[in-house]
Amino acid sequence: MKFRLMSALLLGLAGVGFLCSLGIWQVQRMYEKRAQLDEMTAGISEPAVVVPAVLDPARDRYRPVIAAGRFTGETLYVLSGQPMIGAGVQVISVLQMADGRRLLVDRGFLPDDEKHKALHVTDLTVQGNLMWPRDSNQYTPPPDPKTGMWFGRDAEAMAAVLHTEPTFIVAREPTGDGIEAMPVDTSSIPNDHWGYAITWFSLAFVWAVMTAALVWRIRRQI
Repeated sequence: MKFRLMSALLLGLAGVGFLCSLGIWQVQRMYEKRAQLDEMTAGISEPAVVVPAVLDPARDRYRPVIAAGRFTGETLYVLSGQPMIGAGVQVISVLQMADGRRLLVDRGFLPDDEKHKALHVTDLTVQGNLMWPRDSNQYTPPPDPKTGMWFGRDAEAMAAVLHTEPTFIVAREPTGDGIEAMPVDTSSIPNDHWGYAITWFSLAFVWAVMTAALVWRIRRQI
């Protein structure tokens, strides 16, 4: 009987500790996400400037910029999707500036049935925000060798393929060819971690109550 009592106590404490650790982790994630959103808001709110000659990801991330140049026709496609529209691709094109600099431009979204259409080689001025994205991780598949489709943006890898600087300009305005711009915006980034934390802490409380009830029943039988 004492073994049952000790087992119930240990199991109860382990469960409460585990659930509380998940709640604490979600609180930490909440503050990390809040800091990220604050950084984005501060960067987006700065006045737009011509793309600086020297770029620093720590300083220039999300900075609004203006870049005049020419789309060279070199393009990569990233698997994507939009609510109410469905599957499609995110179009990443090379912008070559008058001084020879080559930058990556995230032009936005094309629906699946339009992803094979030819894109124009044209001169234009792009307005957008600087980014150095790496959406891929160790679980992201490599680009499909048959279709050339990518499964996540990766500034370094894409720059190596297209021979550009490893810098993205995420377009704020349409760049033609029917591509829908997907500007950098905090409104579409949720920060629901506090709700998740409350859920885990609530489960920890329920687990503690159930453990206390079980221990009380075992002690009555001793």
